[in-house]
Amino acid sequence: MRMLLAAPLALTLLAVPAATQAQDPEPQTAEEIVAAMQPGWNLGNSFDSMCCGDENADETTWGNPRPDANFFKSIHAEGFNSIRLPVSWNTHTGPAPDYEIDPKVMDRVQAVVDMALAEGLYVMINTHHDSWQYLNKFSDPAQHDAVLAQFDATWVQISETFKDYPQELVFEAMNEVGWNDVSTEENHALMAELNTSFHEIVRNSGGDNDDRLLVLETVHTNAAQEHLDALAAEIEALDDPMLAATTHQYGYWPFSVNIAGGTKYTEEYQAILEGDFQRQVDTFVSKGIPVIIGEYGLLDNYQRKVERGEALKFFEHFTYLARTSGITTMLWDNGTLYDRFTHRWRDQEEYEYTASGWTTRSGTASSDLVFVDSTDKVTDKSVTLNYNGLDFSGLYFGNTKLKEGKDYTLEGDTLTVKAKVLSRILGDRAPGTKAQLEVRFSAGMPWKLNVISYENPVQEDATGTAESLFIPTQFNGDQLATMEAVYADGTGAGPHDWTTYKGFWDHFRPDYKNDTIQLTKDMLAEIDEGAPVTLTFYFWSGAVMEYTVTKNGDVVTGTVA
Repeated sequence: MRMLLAAPLALTLLAVPAATQAQDPEPQTAEEIVAAMQPGWNLGNSFDSMCCGDENADETTWGNPRPDANFFKSIHAEGFNSIRLPVSWNTHTGPAPDYEIDPKVMDRVQAVVDMALAEGLYVMINTHHDSWQYLNKFSDPAQHDAVLAQFDATWVQISETFKDYPQELVFEAMNEVGWNDVSTEENHALMAELNTSFHEIVRNSGGDNDDRLLVLETVHTNAAQEHLDALAAEIEALDDPMLAATTHQYGYWPFSVNIAGGTKYTEEYQAILEGDFQRQVDTFVSKGIPVIIGEYGLLDNYQRKVERGEALKFFEHFTYLARTSGITTMLWDNGTLYDRFTHRWRDQEEYEYTASGWTTRSGTASSDLVFVDSTDKVTDKSVTLNYNGLDFSGLYFGNTKLKEGKDYTLEGDTLTVKAKVLSRILGDRAPGTKAQLEVRFSAGMPWKLNVISYENPVQEDATGTAESLFIPTQFNGDQLATMEAVYADGTGAGPHDWTTYKGFWDHFRPDYKNDTIQLTKDMLAEIDEGAPVTLTFYFWSGAVMEYTVTKNGDVVTGTVA
């Protein structure tokens, strides 16, 4: 969960088994165990929700049901071979000096581990939101010893409970731990101290913990080279072959949350992701140290901040890089991807795009949106194909294969759909998505082109409060990409003044059903009193609209520019 700034590197591909190929039935080495765990999935917002000072918090507190044996059977059937089980222990831990974990909590965690193992899944458990509940105080000399005592006591109890469990159970020391009040070098020293203590406790606890796979993270689970090098030095010092490294990956931050104009998954962003993988290959994988990316996804919080086609490109590219680099990955899911009540994906296609990357690539295109102005003559429309090493196998409308030359042309990577095909699809040309065309390739998922009839959006004047302003907006089939906010002198207005482009959903929210764009409280709170702000709305069709907003006390007025 960070902004990646390192220069991109060329990825060196390693030969690794595909996810569906038979694995060693009894993996023995750290590399074999980590390979057998691919692909993995997070039981997020369940046992990590037992946090935040609420003594009554349990695994259902953040809206997810209690997992049972049928649930683990269902997630295994979706192709996942491992479960990451984030657990927040602190709120259910007693006072010093014993720091006893509530036996009911430990029993329930153990029962869930048992169910997952019985289904044939690997399980990785950790200390999760403990990271910001008390481990973040480790850099304070006055609290250092008490923090270490609680951390040690937690792992003593976990180690004792699970010491006789098979090697399919994996321990991960922490989650996203780092300290912003000390230097990078001090961060590395503190992390090494915690990792070393964790290692010593587990290895001295007996039973199957003697050679259980232990997973150590970088500072903030960041893949910057300085943090990878520090962890590599720790692993070398521990001199233990049953260790793995872990980082997290949520893509380039401006793209992952759609801020600063990061609306598209550009070549620049792709190169940043490739560099992230390459550094981990060079630092760990190439030297026999396996890597687990314990969380990955986009930070749009599943509110569709990132345009759907651009998100699919990210997931396609990510799974390809994981497969070809030999790095095991675990999808972060807080309950908004796989519905734990119905055992169904909320977005089946997004899951299928991700899953297809475990064995192959999928072709994409410059966009999944084809806009046709309903007020103008229908003309040919073109997109640029990204073959990703595949061959083009056809353009389809439903089950009908369209004819090259007659219905479309393909010149190199430029696919052009003829006007007559678009006219047939558009029908009466009323605004809105009319149909989907499918670009099919020799493997992987088809790329869908949404053919959309649109007219230029229309906005109206509005009055609101400092809590929110709803700008009446007739979208007319169009979709909002981003919003820019500037004062009269051209400087950025609103939050994050380092960019003029504001955060999708956090600062502005399109509501296509009710024809409004909401400016949020967070956005309005950081607008200067009495200073007109020019908002520029950028739409995916290419349409651009300006709007002026002024705040005076609790009254906010908006006018069409």
